[in-house]
Amino acid sequence: MSERATGEENVDVVWSGDWVAERLGVALEGDGDLRELLGLALRRNPKRAHLLVSNVLGKHVPQRPSVVYAAGYGLGERVRELLGGQEARRAVVLGYAETATGLGHAVADGLRDAPYLHSTRRPVAGVAPAGGFEEAHSHATSHLLLPEDPELLAGGAEASTLVLVDDEFSTGNTVLNTIRALHELHPRDRYVIVALVDMRSPADRDRLTAFAAEIGARVDLVTRSTGTVTLPDGVLERGQSLVAAQEAEQAVQAVQAEEAGEAGEAGEASASAPPSVPAPAPVTRVDLAWPAGVPDGGRHGFTPAHRAELEAALPGMAERIAGALGGGARQGRVLVLGFEELMYAPLRLGTALEKTLGADAEVRYSTTTRSPVLAVDDPGYAIRTRLVFPAHDTPADGPGDRYAYNVAGAGFDAVVAVVDSTADTSELHVPEGLLARLAAHTGQVLLAVVPSYTPPPVPYSQESAVLPEPLRGPDFSSYAPEDVGWLLQDLSDTELEAPTEEREEAIQSGGAHYAESLPVEYQPSAEYQALFSAALETSAARIARAVGTVTETVLAERGPRPVLVSLARAGTPVGVLMRRWAQHRHGLDLPHYAISIVRGRGIDATALRWLAAHHDPADVVFVDGWTGKGAITRELAAAIEEFEASGGPAGFDPEIAVLADPGGCVRTYGTREDFLIPSACLNSTVSGLISRTVLRADLVGPNDFHGGKFYRELAGSDVSVRFLDTIAARFDEVASQVEDEAKELLAADRAPTWEGWAAVERISEEYGIHDVNLVKPGVGETTRVLLRRVPWKILAKRGAGADLTHIRLLAEQRGVPVEEVDGLPYSCVGLIHPRYTRGATGADGKAVKGA
Repeated sequence: MSERATGEENVDVVWSGDWVAERLGVALEGDGDLRELLGLALRRNPKRAHLLVSNVLGKHVPQRPSVVYAAGYGLGERVRELLGGQEARRAVVLGYAETATGLGHAVADGLRDAPYLHSTRRPVAGVAPAGGFEEAHSHATSHLLLPEDPELLAGGAEASTLVLVDDEFSTGNTVLNTIRALHELHPRDRYVIVALVDMRSPADRDRLTAFAAEIGARVDLVTRSTGTVTLPDGVLERGQSLVAAQEAEQAVQAVQAEEAGEAGEAGEASASAPPSVPAPAPVTRVDLAWPAGVPDGGRHGFTPAHRAELEAALPGMAERIAGALGGGARQGRVLVLGFEELMYAPLRLGTALEKTLGADAEVRYSTTTRSPVLAVDDPGYAIRTRLVFPAHDTPADGPGDRYAYNVAGAGFDAVVAVVDSTADTSELHVPEGLLARLAAHTGQVLLAVVPSYTPPPVPYSQESAVLPEPLRGPDFSSYAPEDVGWLLQDLSDTELEAPTEEREEAIQSGGAHYAESLPVEYQPSAEYQALFSAALETSAARIARAVGTVTETVLAERGPRPVLVSLARAGTPVGVLMRRWAQHRHGLDLPHYAISIVRGRGIDATALRWLAAHHDPADVVFVDGWTGKGAITRELAAAIEEFEASGGPAGFDPEIAVLADPGGCVRTYGTREDFLIPSACLNSTVSGLISRTVLRADLVGPNDFHGGKFYRELAGSDVSVRFLDTIAARFDEVASQVEDEAKELLAADRAPTWEGWAAVERISEEYGIHDVNLVKPGVGETTRVLLRRVPWKILAKRGAGADLTHIRLLAEQRGVPVEEVDGLPYSCVGLIHPRYTRGATGADGKAVKGA
């Protein structure tokens, strides 16, 4: 690689974009130094084949740290001139993960007094997201905003200017989407977009002007260079074919080299392997003496006070690194290699090391990355070599490959690998890990670990907590906005569904909790839809009676104006019907919300805090559709107790009001008969098009509502409103019966018998299951087993009749045996396969016949 200089040293006549330009017809045009700033490469990405490779960003191309830092700092000085000194001191700078975290930080330094925050793809336990957004063309798209100070991004009449920094401004979609999302939460009068290069098309340039007018704010743009990328028709497909051909050719070359006995680096994708190193370089850990309390970067915010402390400590840390370098390395080429989002700390260590070593050494800086890019060993291509190694920071999205570009074969005498303590894991040190990969291409490897900064936990304060607002239809759910407020966060754009068989195996193996993913929504056949319609007509009056009875009981014992809080999602149609009964019969406009509760994980504590902030907890009545064995009843009681013990507002009554209580688990119910409630026949299409709730650490922070999805695409099959209207139309017809039944219930002994729980324990042992969680009693729960889980067999109460017609149809469709039994307190019981693996069902997913 010695024939190719980099960055501002680049005086070669060969441009590092020639290879791509010649083969794909991609043209880069712009002002004077654009080609010095950018090269071109190819990547395996279904959204964009080409990659603009910056020579001054310090990500893919090793560059002098002082050059990289000056590029960002200079942009920050220009923003300061644009805003004026007073407004610059009030500005807040936001950088984008992962490529612009260091650039954004340098821009903030150029403004001198601005605090800095960067987005992150690393969720941090105990830190609530203040927002997030998607990056449309990126290899990894989800960004979180995790400021330690929740006021950092606050807007309002006196809001400071928000400065957004990315490495390139291409379509502008990412930045404009971020501004739009933050502006809705925290409006402000001015935004400044900063990028190394502005590569927008003329149409995209017009969008910025229109966007500023749309939000009623001033939006400025500051860049170092301007140009455009011209992409011929079909470039994406041609680029993908070229990548595939190059990878195939390199694989053949690697096999030939191995057969010829030539040493090559496994995992490198370059046309020719670099010279082998006789023995791996030693790896030495160097203690930086990082200043206590100074964050490792801007993931949670970085203040001017932090900047001053770091500046004072940098010379000493550089001396420690210099002291650990061998004599030869001190006079040779030294690479300071950062780690993904950790760009600023290694960059500043690199600038300090440049000053410490002076002219004795040639210091370069770059960082590892998540992005897979094709490597081609050609002077006209920006990515000459790559090293491949496993992720070593236990990422939330699971294990995967990571990359270091233009390091192998670059002739570095020493590499200083800088990681944060979260990433100093066993995967970093394994034989195929990053340190071993580096050791094969240099004379010495130093490991410098920066302590990962995690904000101290903030005790909950109802006065200071900023809680989200409920979601309502038609934006979220097909219910009318007055019917229900969903205390959920909208995850509609997040891919959460997994095949039933995969979910079952993961759940039973302990590898995942059922609430971390969603089943694929069951699409009923025409026969099944006809069955639902018939069941609804047949049972409408029976359900209306139960709705009226439970509502009258609640009004008598918890009135006069209870707050209905249904347990999403099975409880939500019941809560809406109870609200309609109270309005129709008594003229009451009862508040109604839907809240998430997850077996084994408890209730949504953020939703409880929201309820306590807006209503008297004593007025809250929890509502569900039916009881099975009473697991959720017990879960709710334990969750409320835990919530209060942890300092949450007291006064919530954990008793649940249900439409049907066949298990004898509660004292407030409409009936204790186990019959077909048609809403149990379907999933989202009878529940406002809302999914089952989701609780996953990387999606739900400590102050977030649990998640849910709105399946707008299923609107054509939605019967949610039809279900409600059909039952509500029978309210007057059953009114006199409800009056009599409610009086009888209010005078009766309604103490829970827990008859169902005893039956479940007996069935669990008799059938050799030995896990009550795999026994699902009642028509409603059995229906869920057939729709969402991997059923083993169905126990049907002999003579149950029409209430089980849909159960028998579903069982037949899935190949599940139905066993007629006597002595059941329920109409039926669904059994989940007790030793499930994907091999326990055939390729068609049908259940195993037998134990």
